[in-house]
Amino acid sequence: MTTQGARDVDEREARKVAEEARETEWRLPSFAKELYLGRFRLDLIHPPPTPDAEAESRAQAFLEQLRTVCTTELDGTVIEREARIPDENVKALARIGAFGMKIPERYGGLGLNHTAYNRALMLATSVNPSIGALLSAHQSIGVPEPVKLFGTEEQKQAYLPRCARGAISAFLLTEPDVGSDPARLSTSATPVDDGAAYELNGVKLWTTNGVVAELLVVMARVGEHDGSPGGVTAFVVEADSPGITVENRNAFMGLRGIENGVTRFDKVRVPAENRLGREGEGLKIALTTLNTGRLSIPATSTAGTKWCLKVAREWAGQRVQWGKPIGRHAAVAHKIAYMAATVFAQESVLELSSRMADEGRRDIRIEAALAKLWCSETGWRIADELVQIRGGRGYETADSLRARGERAVPAEQALRDQRINRIFEGSTEIMHLLIAREAVDAHLQAAGDVIDPDVALAGKAKAAARATGFYAKWLPQLVAGPGQRPRAFAEFGRLAPHLRYVERASRRLARQTFYGMARWQGKLEKKQGFLSRVVDIGAELFAIAAACTRAHARGDESVALADVFARQSRLRVERLFDALWSNTDSADEALTRAVLEGRYIWAEDGIVDVSEGTGPWIAEPRPDASKENVARRMLPSTR
Repeated sequence: MTTQGARDVDEREARKVAEEARETEWRLPSFAKELYLGRFRLDLIHPPPTPDAEAESRAQAFLEQLRTVCTTELDGTVIEREARIPDENVKALARIGAFGMKIPERYGGLGLNHTAYNRALMLATSVNPSIGALLSAHQSIGVPEPVKLFGTEEQKQAYLPRCARGAISAFLLTEPDVGSDPARLSTSATPVDDGAAYELNGVKLWTTNGVVAELLVVMARVGEHDGSPGGVTAFVVEADSPGITVENRNAFMGLRGIENGVTRFDKVRVPAENRLGREGEGLKIALTTLNTGRLSIPATSTAGTKWCLKVAREWAGQRVQWGKPIGRHAAVAHKIAYMAATVFAQESVLELSSRMADEGRRDIRIEAALAKLWCSETGWRIADELVQIRGGRGYETADSLRARGERAVPAEQALRDQRINRIFEGSTEIMHLLIAREAVDAHLQAAGDVIDPDVALAGKAKAAARATGFYAKWLPQLVAGPGQRPRAFAEFGRLAPHLRYVERASRRLARQTFYGMARWQGKLEKKQGFLSRVVDIGAELFAIAAACTRAHARGDESVALADVFARQSRLRVERLFDALWSNTDSADEALTRAVLEGRYIWAEDGIVDVSEGTGPWIAEPRPDASKENVARRMLPSTR
């Protein structure tokens, strides 16, 4: 058995690996990128992309099938109680093609677009979020998407029909000691048999679907060999290959039905033809897949918040306290107004991003990341508000409510299930860093060599001249814009002031970002508090634009929802602008250093630590479990 620890790399190498994996070219326009540069390109999102009539018809037919299965054959309470999705549920979903929604028809799939796929995820998630996780982990980041985007024709013929029929797949990147820092990836892939195959060794953690998967996408590091630099590489691996062991089925506070585990690879032979792309392209494949794959998170988040709004509306209209329904009391009314307005904005962000992904005429890497970030954060807050509105019944389990004769409303489950969305497919903190890197990309391209300590003086002089030219042209554009004209965007009626605000705020945001660059230069990347607020301002502006354009296109009472949302969002934006320069970041960081040094251990006195054991915080999986698959629950083969 082979066990390897995480690679020991310094900060510079870690940054280099992450930077090399980025998609650096912008071949298509991006609304969000322009927004961070102070240019409100309404023409990039309005009029909204028009859906193809035939695609809409096919999507609607499938969604009706899925709704029937969801209402007649699936039972979310069983999944929650038994902490697993019954095999019969999986077979029912496979029967209607739910595992091949995004797979082209020529490979046996349904060929649905992103918009229809995300609507389907919302439907499935409303039964139980574990079903949404099963489908999205399989199709958003599992075998179908990377093979569709990067696979050879032979690979597409070999794997896509199987996946469409229901061969569940999983994506394996994370390791016990490696999360969002891929430079430290230690799972190895060693060329053997004169390059005819690779031998995989290592351990993967949090392998959603990995316990029941038939196919795996595995990221492993290939060492330098025969003139090849190697690097992190993607492989399609048969889950029943000799040497693969599922050592644990992990359990979580929410999503109790997901099949997520720890998988060990011990001398696993993988044919060279199973490699996706070239050696060293694994991280690029992963990041490109996630550009649209991340949209599954706002889809499942929005499904949860729609349910929260429904329950809050019904409960607040019926529960009477002090002579009137609690929804008539201002304290609760404010919560419901926030929920209703934000749910509309969430769906607007999701629909706009999905439509742009379908249209293919926009680069949506920032939009997808913003949608994931903003919808997961607001989704968590809405679930928390539902628990608060329900009071003690919100904290009580559905089974307990049922046992004493009340309607079994799983509000506490909704809170637990929503929580993971702030971590799935890039935590909020990582999303802030990822989006911030793209938001300041133009500055780094213009002035990066000026602030790079590795660049010689002669290079800095040339870079300074280039930067001067960029800023001489760019900065004057931030002085004035259509947002200052009273009649700008008049066709949007009562929503026009909000779009004028977005235009003004985008220029203001660009100016503030420039001030940050000028003040901190190369140290800006360390100012994560500042950068996070820059990102959050952009996220709110994107949400306002999405909500207003969608409401205008609908031309119905949703205008009122968009109006209230924009009013609420603008207040948040102003607070974020104030906090860019007036905050406790330095004091917080100094205090944290002192806490980590142990200077305030006395503040922890008076408690008993109930966590078990005194072992390491991060441990290798049990070596004694490698002889058998202790947790694998294989479904019938679809080969």
